[in-house]
Amino acid sequence: MPNLKDIQRRIGSVKKTQQITRAMRMVAGAKLRRAQDAISAARPYAKRLRETLAEVARSNRDAEHPLLQARPQPRAAEVVVITSNRGLCGAFNSNVLKHAEVLIAERQDRGIEVVVTTGGRKAAEYFRRRGRRIVDSWEHAAWIGYGKAVEIAASLSQRYTAGDVDEVLLVYSEFVSAMTQKPRDLRLLPVVATGEDAGTSPSFEIEPNLGSLLAVLVPKAVEVTIFRALLENQAGEHAARMASMESATRNTEELINKLTLQFNRARQAAITKELMEIVSGAEAL
Repeated sequence: MPNLKDIQRRIGSVKKTQQITRAMRMVAGAKLRRAQDAISAARPYAKRLRETLAEVARSNRDAEHPLLQARPQPRAAEVVVITSNRGLCGAFNSNVLKHAEVLIAERQDRGIEVVVTTGGRKAAEYFRRRGRRIVDSWEHAAWIGYGKAVEIAASLSQRYTAGDVDEVLLVYSEFVSAMTQKPRDLRLLPVVATGEDAGTSPSFEIEPNLGSLLAVLVPKAVEVTIFRALLENQAGEHAARMASMESATRNTEELINKLTLQFNRARQAAITKELMEIVSGAEAL
């Protein structure tokens, strides 16, 4: 049985851990509020941009752009996996990575060669350990921003138009609420300009011409989609870390209570033992 000093030392250590987890929870909560504001502002714009692209494509059946052209039999696919740079956020990263592995396995079963692009240190470390071919990676600390989304979109678009890959998939964690983050995947390239994004507006004229509009609209849609995924992932990371640190703080409170009870019992046993020794000595005299 540990002595009183060992138990006291353990209680002090757990209290210091509790201070750290409580502080991390507060920091994650503050960052989450800012991230929620950012994603709330980005979602309507991203949705409307894709709707506009769909309307243009529907009203002009001859719409052509390299990023709109689907390839009937894909031979190579690129999977862009977005995670966080740091851990201590529960199963947030592992859920996204598992979802990505399912997509990769599905395409490999169809004979499609798969390469990976990673956003976030956790994804890069995961795929490097497993020997996956990583064609590009963004791992540095302050990598989330529209400028970075433009850079990523340009790199992916260049490989797609060059024919290095026939489709590009984006895997990230969608922010649903402070308690729920859901892994999601979407086909980034070729850009889907029909289907549920399409509106019901009639045909209309485009000036100066359709090609000039698509040259701006299609790359912008790719950039905004990536930027939204980065923001969704960022908000989800902060929410997951806040929940994880909240759980860790509760666990430290429970552990402190158990150790305090153990300390009191050990102290009571020591006092009882001393009293028995005194009584036994008095009776011997």
